[in-house]
Amino acid sequence: MRVIAGKSRRMTLAVPAGNDVRPTTDRIKETLFNIIQADVYASRFLDLFSGSGGIGIEALSRGADEAVFVEKSKEALRCIEYNIEHTRLGDNAEVLPMDVLSGIRNLSRRGKYFDIVFMDPPYEQDMELPVLEALDNSGIIDEDSLIIIETSLRTDEEQFNDHNFSIVRVKKYKTNQHVFLKYKDK
Repeated sequence: MRVIAGKSRRMTLAVPAGNDVRPTTDRIKETLFNIIQADVYASRFLDLFSGSGGIGIEALSRGADEAVFVEKSKEALRCIEYNIEHTRLGDNAEVLPMDVLSGIRNLSRRGKYFDIVFMDPPYEQDMELPVLEALDNSGIIDEDSLIIIETSLRTDEEQFNDHNFSIVRVKKYKTNQHVFLKYKDK
């Protein structure tokens, strides 16, 4: 795994051992950032279920003003810290060592705001809707924020339309998909 573009381009990233983390492949990451490239520069980026931190680090490398990583796995946290230090992007990075719902509450209490929220929850554990509800009630996003969910192809993305969000795009790959959401027009 590596950083695809930007100031840390081609730098390799550490990945936690085992099957608990599924790092987004370089090819899928490149496709994702080609889709959102106009929104990343000078953005505030939230990486939920961060794993190795590869997505948030890619955003920082491409010019995001800030990236916050929320992860509870100790091994994954060690990788994130190492990767941030290795890529020399630490001045604009913050790591929250906690579960995602606690992280959202923490950021809300501190009055943080994010332009882009990326989440890659464990597949088929139905964590997406509780996280969307927490985001909706947190004040850390608004109608201009973009939410991206990486899910299994078996996940019915239409369930995300049943709340205050609308699907603006779905990008399917061989083994997974990215679902892009924004607040519904009011």
